[in-house]
Amino acid sequence: MKPIEDLTFPEDLLYAQDHEWIRMENGSAVIGISDYAQDQLGDIVYVELPSVGQTFAKGEAFGTVESVKAVSELYMPIGGEVSAVNESLGDSPEKVNQDPYQDGWMIQITPQDPSEKDALMAKDAYLEMLKGLS
Repeated sequence: MKPIEDLTFPEDLLYAQDHEWIRMENGSAVIGISDYAQDQLGDIVYVELPSVGQTFAKGEAFGTVESVKAVSELYMPIGGEVSAVNESLGDSPEKVNQDPYQDGWMIQITPQDPSEKDALMAKDAYLEMLKGLS
């Protein structure tokens, strides 16, 4: 596992305590897991994601990530309806390890209540939380 200083955390994202990130784009939200989460998991071998049209509440599990070490639940940082799924992760789950923010995104949603994002952390707050975990 890498030191936190060697991991990447883009400024334009918001982060959840469960290590998911969210990027707001034109009224929708793209969701994935942070560089810290993929680093902790190790080599990702399988990603299970929901179908387009499914709706999840904030905090509800929407899928799983399986690595050589463990299986981890994925949790919704905000509630919404799934509008797109990164189908390429079915054949290439390692994209999450290679680039969790671009090629390794997981789902896109239409938020039910966009103000739920206000409870998420900016990069600096997320880094402070991570430092408290180590």
